[in-house]
Amino acid sequence: MNTRTPLVVVGDCLLDRDVTGHAERLAPDAPVPVLSRPERTARPGGAALAACLAAADGREVTFVTALGQDEASRTVREMLRDRVRLVEIPLTGALVCKTRLMAEGRPLLRLDDGDGRAAAATPEAEEAVAGAAAVLVADYGRGTADALRTALTARAAHAPVVWDPHPSGGPPVPGTRLATPAAAEARHFAGRGTAGGGEDGGGGRRTGLRAAAADARRLLELWGAASVAVTLGEDGALLHQGGTPLLVPAPHRAGGDCCGAGDRFAATVAELALREAVDAATRFVADGGAHGVLREPPSGDQDTRPARGARELVGRVRARGGTVVAAGGCFDLLHAGHVELLQAARRVGDCLVVCVNSDASVRRRKGGGRPVVTAADRVRVLEALDCVDAVVVFDEDTPERLLGELRPDVWAKGGDYALSDLPEAGLLESWGGQVVLLPYLDGRSSTRLVERASRGPGTGARSAPTTRR
Repeated sequence: MNTRTPLVVVGDCLLDRDVTGHAERLAPDAPVPVLSRPERTARPGGAALAACLAAADGREVTFVTALGQDEASRTVREMLRDRVRLVEIPLTGALVCKTRLMAEGRPLLRLDDGDGRAAAATPEAEEAVAGAAAVLVADYGRGTADALRTALTARAAHAPVVWDPHPSGGPPVPGTRLATPAAAEARHFAGRGTAGGGEDGGGGRRTGLRAAAADARRLLELWGAASVAVTLGEDGALLHQGGTPLLVPAPHRAGGDCCGAGDRFAATVAELALREAVDAATRFVADGGAHGVLREPPSGDQDTRPARGARELVGRVRARGGTVVAAGGCFDLLHAGHVELLQAARRVGDCLVVCVNSDASVRRRKGGGRPVVTAADRVRVLEALDCVDAVVVFDEDTPERLLGELRPDVWAKGGDYALSDLPEAGLLESWGGQVVLLPYLDGRSSTRLVERASRGPGTGARSAPTTRR
């Protein structure tokens, strides 16, 4: 049974379409790229995306939005079926549809159709807001939040309201618990310029951070909100509640499509703490952005991380003629032997990708008491090492599938292995790669550390054969 707090999402629904292909030449009649082999996808956009993301997190979601009888409205209505409880208010005109033309994952052009606006609130919509345990407003300036402003103002006095504002929409209602503008949006609402400019207006990150803090302070006064979190893209988010602001950095830089990252942030922060929301938004971008909304959930361990970021890194290194090195293991209780191995592996080539066994994989290999450290924490520690360029978690007992995706030039293992123990050796040879053994500090072992810790202090260090990883 779902024990999470039910959430009411209020806001403007959009239909997002992508036409993705390859741009390898310019048109003969004009200096514009030709998009070849296009693939077309569609997904819920705007507040509908935020509602779907909240529902995908396991929450019971009621989505209050304006829909009509046009083709785009019918398409989104069908997409939302069985995902959220839908409460509709009337829409005048056609639903807004945004179509991006994409080449190699990057937008070339966007086409906007539809001029629909919410007409008026309905008793059912007002009742949904009045009974909400928590409310997320994603105001895209198409009238849904305006139509329900009276009901939202009344509810903000009794339940937490998170408001994700957009420049074409209005301000949050008084009493909003948390407002989540992006840096450019905060600048716009604070009266320092339009929302279409650069993130910091010149002067670099330090100037941008100072400006975001000033804008957040100003918005606290203007909006009467309890707190304002200015999202800063790859730099995380800045939370201001009066006094000294709190900066929550992103866990890592995520290369990918950032469309919808703000909705991912708002949907998460509506229930979780700010740090979890920043982490979720970063993972959202790294995992492919809004394209993943309608995908089936992956099987196996939920801590298994996609290899997309690592593949992009490998592609960049290989494109400039560099050598790609990979190393793998459980890395449960990271110790000096691990560090020396990884440092040596990085010196062999131009980038190092570390392949890490998932929690389920470690349990199968090491037994029920392992891992001691979860995959998420093991990844975080490994990513903090200067010698490591990317980390990917795999769920199988051996990393052959992942290696087949990455196709590294070198697969590095500790010198306590024999080549006969490595099923990866033949795989590497199939594409001209090479398995190498690197010196390994004798006597270092995660298994030995676990055994010594389980015996407690004062028992001494009994000799035991060195075990791997």
